Amino acid sequence: MGIGEYYASSSPVVISTLLGSCVAACLWDPVKKVGGMNHILLPGRAHMQHFNTPARFGVNAMELLINEIISLGGRKKNLVAKIFGGSNIYPVLTENLAAGPRNVAFVKEFLTLESIEIINENTGGTDTRVIYFHTDTCDVFLKRTVSSMREKLVARENQMLRKLMEEAAKLADIEWFR
Repeated sequence: MGIGEYYASSSPVVISTLLGSCVAACLWDPVKKVGGMNHILLPGRAHMQHFNTPARFGVNAMELLINEIISLGGRKKNLVAKIFGGSNIYPVLTENLAAGPRNVAFVKEFLTLESIEIINENTGGTDTRVIYFHTDTCDVFLKRTVSSMREKLVARENQMLRKLMEEAAKLADIEWFR
């Protein structure tokens, strides 16, 4: 799964993604056996009409995933969560400036506000991770990655951030009439 994507299934599926400063929330309804995962680039919210991949932003990614699970028969009141990622892969940034810790804090706050229990997490640090989420059991296999993968991931995250800034700059050029 790529940055800014989400997926849910009521059938047994394994969803995988590579994480650096991004965070993945794995949500599961243990009663209906419906689960899904998202891949969040930044905390906050994007206006749905103005960004081509609004799920890159935390609020959008969480709401879209929860709604997809509900559309597959899951119930919000049954959901539990496992969260992963949020590394500080840019060692020159202090923790309060780094995206990883901010992403983790956002997801935890969102889940608390929505009364969704976090049953497991592997977040923070400086390692990149590959995770494999099983939608039918909520099992997650985690593998820490080597430094060559980190360089590729940093490049990919930087590319996505540049793309977001370009999209935001285009919006600044639009004159709104209300």
